[in-house]
This record gives sequence, structure tokens and C-alpha cells, in this order.
Amino acid sequence: MTDFASDLLRQLSTRGYVHQVTDATGLDALANKQIVPGYIGFDATAPSLHIGSLVQIMMLRRLQQAGHKPIVVMGGGTTKVGDPSGKDESRKLLDDAGIAANIASIRRVFERFLVFGDGPTDAILVDNAEWLDELDYIPFLCDVGRHFTINRMLAFDSVKLRLDREQPLTFLEFNYMILQAYDFMELSRRVGCRLQLGGSDQWGNIVNGIELTRRIDGVEVFGLTTPLITTADGAKMGKTASGAVWLNEDQLSAYDYWQFWRNTDDRDVGRFLKLFTDLPLDEIARLEALQGAEINDAKKVLADAATALCRGAEAAIEAAETARRTFEEGSAGDSLPTLAVPEGQIGVVDALVGLGLCASKGEARRLIKGGGARVGVEKVTDEALVISVGADPVRIAAGKKHHGLLVAG
Repeated sequence: MTDFASDLLRQLSTRGYVHQVTDATGLDALANKQIVPGYIGFDATAPSLHIGSLVQIMMLRRLQQAGHKPIVVMGGGTTKVGDPSGKDESRKLLDDAGIAANIASIRRVFERFLVFGDGPTDAILVDNAEWLDELDYIPFLCDVGRHFTINRMLAFDSVKLRLDREQPLTFLEFNYMILQAYDFMELSRRVGCRLQLGGSDQWGNIVNGIELTRRIDGVEVFGLTTPLITTADGAKMGKTASGAVWLNEDQLSAYDYWQFWRNTDDRDVGRFLKLFTDLPLDEIARLEALQGAEINDAKKVLADAATALCRGAEAAIEAAETARRTFEEGSAGDSLPTLAVPEGQIGVVDALVGLGLCASKGEARRLIKGGGARVGVEKVTDEALVISVGADPVRIAAGKKHHGLLVAG
């Protein structure tokens, strides 16, 4: 079904967000009739989400733009369990203080994409620890657990993958799908939530929540998933040689964030403009039709728009100017990542890692061996090189596109 009546499903469909919908006709009718509160859950395993979560954040933004209510659910409870979906091994579990700190840090990103408040379409952020931490185990098993069969739970891809690879799956993780289903029912009860959004790997968990809510409360709720976002060469979105592309500015500089988008494959430009910017579709059609060297103009528009959404317009302008000065004028821009060198000297390997240009010392040594590291304009040939930093900053590069500055500490 593509001829939707509601602004919500028309927008999600035309921009490429829709993979599966549990009942497209029913959801379309509901969204055309009333404000639909919809949620996505995010576990707080790190101080920042990375770009792999951005399509979900943008879906909440589209929900609000279409006149509906976004609900950001932070997994203060489920982070203690660990979602086995797409994982080969158990995640390291955090304590309450670590989870709370991560949630506070992550919230800052959502505040750039969504309008929070008390209005009917204002976004709200809730923590599922509010209800999960209060559950009594035996009553929960009796009331909720009886609606799940082991037979069906074993059939889910998240479970089968681990078992097929003979990787341990703890009983704690096995409970995750029940807790996520319970989240949907609890949100339906607390805030009238009618829709869960998520990636395609969450389809089974979403369907569980829909069925649980219907069986226990008799309430009709809906689910919608996005396709797995991969690059044109088949790589998972956001995976780079130098590590994750973090959304928080204290995890990744605005310049490096801008550069990630600027380096988009030619074949992905149009799709990413639809998914990750607010540009009108007719303007996107014009940009993705550009050929040859002109496609670089479209990539700069993508980088500017995506960076402005996540880091603010001023940061996007500074990053673009830094890139222009770095590559067009050969000078060092002000927004490059910097590393203070208190002693005035630092090994080149430590400098590459400290600037975030390489994820590890081993990666830095491989970069040097391959001829990809430079200090100033000179190629580094000796991994034991010691760099002296005086009054003027020293520019260091990893490949052609990743640069940083060493400054006296």
C-alpha cells in the first residue's frame, strides 16, 4: 500500500523509512483521525548513541513533523538485561549510576531533533526502569510470562543466531523480548501509546508487544520498522575504519561528523538526503541528479544539513569552513580535533590515537606502514617518530580526509 491518507505514512513512505507495518490500513486511518503517540526504545550502553541510531531518531522527528507525539524510551531497565538482537555475545552490564549518566548525556542529542514539552504533540522522554524495576518476579511470570511460549521464543532470529553459532545466551538476555513487549503495553496504559517504531531487527519484539497488549488489555496498537540502512557497498551504516560515528559532540568533533557525510558514496547521496535531512523532496531530486564532479556539491549540502540538525547551524558552518580551508587552501581550520601535548613532545602513534584518527596503536602502526600518515606535509615513515610541539600547532593527518592538530598543553 503506497497511497496513504495520513501525512505520517505518506512522509515515512516517500522518504524511504518503511520496511514493514503490522496493519498499514489501520495505522493510516488512525493517524489521519487523531494524534498518535509513538515510541522507540534506546538502551543506554554508552554516553552517546552513534549514527546507526540516527534513522530511528529521524523517524521520531518525522512523527512530530506530521503532528503526532514522539516518546523517547530510555532503557534504564532493559540496559541491565541486554538486547541479544544482532549480538554474538553478551554485553557488559552497567550499574545504575553508569546508566543514569549515559541517559543524561544521550538526552542532549534528542533535544536537537525533537521539541520537548507538555503539549499534545510535544516529545517526552521516559525511562523504562520506572516500571521494570518495580516488577515482582512471580506475579510478572504469572501475568505476562504465560503469554510467551519457549517454542516461539527459540524461533526468533536474535536467539537462533546465538544458538546456531554456539555462543552463550544467558537467561537474563532471553528475557529481553518479554520486557520489551511489556514496555509497549505499559506505555499504552500510561501515555496512550499506539505505535512502536524500530529497525527491521526489532520486528519480532514489536509484534510480541502488540500481541501482549491485545491479549491482556484488548487495545489495538501498531508497529512499523525501517529497512536495515546500509551503504551502497553493503556496509552497515556508520561503521568506519576509525570507529563509530558518535552523535554527541564530546565523543566526535563536528568537523569529523561533517566529514563523515561529505564522504558519502555517490550512490547514497539521494537516499541519505531523504532520510537524514529536512530538505524538500524536489530539491533532493535536483541534487541527486547531479553528475560527475557536481555530485560533490550535493554531498556538501548533505554534510551541512545533517551536521546542522545534530550539532547546530553554527557548528556546521565552522566544520564546512574548516574543510574548505584544509583542502582548498591547505591551511588548518579552527574546528579540527585538537590534542594538548603538555610535555611538548609526543610519539606519532600516540598522537594518531589521541586525536581519534586511529582507534588503536595497532591501527596507527598499520596506517604508518601503509604510507597514510603525515605530519604537516611530510609522510611519516618511522612509527617511533617523536613530534615536537611549540608555539604553533602541528597538523597531523590520517589519509587524505582525516586531520587533527597538536597544540602545546
